[in-house]
Amino acid sequence: MTEKLTLTILGGGGFRVPLVYGALLGDDSPIGRVVLHDVDDGRLAAIRRVLAAQAATSPAAPAVEATTDLTAALTGADFVFSAIRVEGLAGRVVDERVALGEGVLGQETVGAGGVAYGLRTVPVATAIARRIALVAPAAWVINFTNPAGLVTEAMAAHLGERVIGICDSPSALARRVVRALGRRADDVRVEYAGLNHLGWLTGVRQGSENLLPRLLGDDDGLSSVEEGRLFGRSRLRDLAAVPNEYLRYYYDTAEMVRAELGAAETRGEFLLRQQQECYRELASEDPLGAWEKALRQRDATYLALEGLGERDDAEGGGYERIALALMTAIARAEPAELILNVRNAGTIAALDDDAVVEVPCRVDGSGAHPHPDATVPAHGIELVRRVKATERAILAAATQGSRTMAVRAMAAHPLVDSEPIARRLVDEYVSRLPSLSYLR
Repeated sequence: MTEKLTLTILGGGGFRVPLVYGALLGDDSPIGRVVLHDVDDGRLAAIRRVLAAQAATSPAAPAVEATTDLTAALTGADFVFSAIRVEGLAGRVVDERVALGEGVLGQETVGAGGVAYGLRTVPVATAIARRIALVAPAAWVINFTNPAGLVTEAMAAHLGERVIGICDSPSALARRVVRALGRRADDVRVEYAGLNHLGWLTGVRQGSENLLPRLLGDDDGLSSVEEGRLFGRSRLRDLAAVPNEYLRYYYDTAEMVRAELGAAETRGEFLLRQQQECYRELASEDPLGAWEKALRQRDATYLALEGLGERDDAEGGGYERIALALMTAIARAEPAELILNVRNAGTIAALDDDAVVEVPCRVDGSGAHPHPDATVPAHGIELVRRVKATERAILAAATQGSRTMAVRAMAAHPLVDSEPIARRLVDEYVSRLPSLSYLR
């Protein structure tokens, strides 16, 4: 029998931790011990109640420990799953509201809000990466902390190829497209390229044939795919690709700003209110039931502002399956094909080798290996370059503690694109977010 391994979850008191734990309850999981780390004892205790209820019906459930000591949590780890949120959902609300106050988007990974989130997260993620390098240098780090590509690149400076970023969006997109084509995932090869929350599916190969043009020419097929409804059939045909859902923020910016300004509450405000209610209910006699009820509501309202309303077919939450597949492939040297955030290493010609990109990879016992020659559509190359330049400016600002560089990063983002607005945004964010006090 293969020896069971240890998984440390950073952000172990987070709402979605039971999704990750639930994925480990099957007999095929390589994980036998889970260590939860969080800075909040109360949140850890609440989530441990949910996990205990999950484990009650699974004899082979991994043992669970919890601690607020980072070094203790990392010691002995084979895998580290990072899902932290610096300043919590209250910080996300500030990200959103400050940006909307200037008439620009404040989504947590896109636009001004994403820049602010990155500026306060990169220093913490960098410190964690350094600690991992000292305490658990052989561990594989799976990063789900947003902005996922940026944070993975910051951690890679200290961990190299042993940090891999994951996101459920491109994999869910690929599943929908393959299903609409009437094919099985094992029978085709998906071509996808870009950055996290900024990528395009450009092909579905069966042998030498690209099946995507068949879908683009099929009205009913496109209408059956979420992205067909989100972007419209004619736009997808013009693009000759299927964009990641987050590209709606770039393609329909004015409409998205109007929608967010007109909403009764931002996504962050909804989640903060719901999470506060949920954590109180986790002290009830049915913590698992309370958590599952909150999860259904979160998933059903995902992308409501984007015009889809409540969704019965929500694909959110698939990241736990990606994390399990990634860990299994590495632990057991069983090759798997996954779309991941990894160092470019020549994969996308428009970017340098150290840039973290989101592309299909082959995963085996030695890690994740991007397939060569991933293609960003010509119409997306400049956008990818601009967003990567923004990420590099954020990294520089965090390294130097420079407010001037932070303003430069904010102004560089194509959804801000104004130095006066960028300066006001950074000043307001620094005044309201204590974690940005390092910017001088």
